[in-house]
Amino acid sequence: MPSALAPANGIEIAYETYGNPADPPLLLVMGLGAQLIAWPVDMVHAFVDRGFFVVRYDNRDVGLSTKCADVGADFLTTFMQAAQGEPVEVSYRLTDMAADGMALLDYLGIASAHVVGASMGGMIAQTMAIEYPTRVRSLTSIMSTTGESEVGMPTPEAVAVLLRPVATTRQGAIDASVEGSRMIGSPAFFDEADIRRRAEAAYERCYNPAGVARQILAIAASGSRAEGLGQLNIPAVVIHGDLDPLVAPSGGQRTAELIPGARLIMIEGMGHDLPPAMMAQVVEAVTALASRVRV
Repeated sequence: MPSALAPANGIEIAYETYGNPADPPLLLVMGLGAQLIAWPVDMVHAFVDRGFFVVRYDNRDVGLSTKCADVGADFLTTFMQAAQGEPVEVSYRLTDMAADGMALLDYLGIASAHVVGASMGGMIAQTMAIEYPTRVRSLTSIMSTTGESEVGMPTPEAVAVLLRPVATTRQGAIDASVEGSRMIGSPAFFDEADIRRRAEAAYERCYNPAGVARQILAIAASGSRAEGLGQLNIPAVVIHGDLDPLVAPSGGQRTAELIPGARLIMIEGMGHDLPPAMMAQVVEAVTALASRVRV
């Protein structure tokens, strides 16, 4: 299905929909630098088969959505200041990205949806639940964390993946994506041919490393969501891999600890990715959570 553009929150958001609009809506929110195509299409169709109307979209600064502008500050200086809790000027924060998704729902005429977020998308989904609680029917936070500096921290090797020099050629960008996936993904399920194919598709659709840097700053500048998570009254499930080097398992554990009544699913052998071998478990967890909701 070709992507469409929706005016949302003062920008344009690229999105795709699948299934019957009369079915319960499911909003998929992807992570750092990742486009909507990072949600495996087999997973999307699996959700449709379970009775959802699925919406997946490009966050601002990636894919076909609006590209934002830098505020002129040095990246590393701003990142370090934000990480230390100092006030910084950034292009946007997670609250803006959450508002983007809500505005997309407005455009589609959807009053509320089940929200599933992966990695940074989990942070955005958490922010949606905190700031727009009546619009989030259920919350699924996958391989994400709370914004607290004591949990969910990456390994030094994973940090190196985030902060590596920007590739300046098509081949270099694709190779870097493959090697990054090798470093942070589920080691027993690394499929280089498939990952290379997906990296090529992502590059051809959009390559915008400056947007990734701005998204990193958005995360760093947004601070902790712990207080807001502790006040949620929304059915929630937290899914994390026990081998995740980019967002340590403590991030998922703490998220589930904070959200009242949240269920924690720690998947053995899963890193920071959504390999086909784990897909059914994720789909079933989301479906079971949604079945508890009556709208």
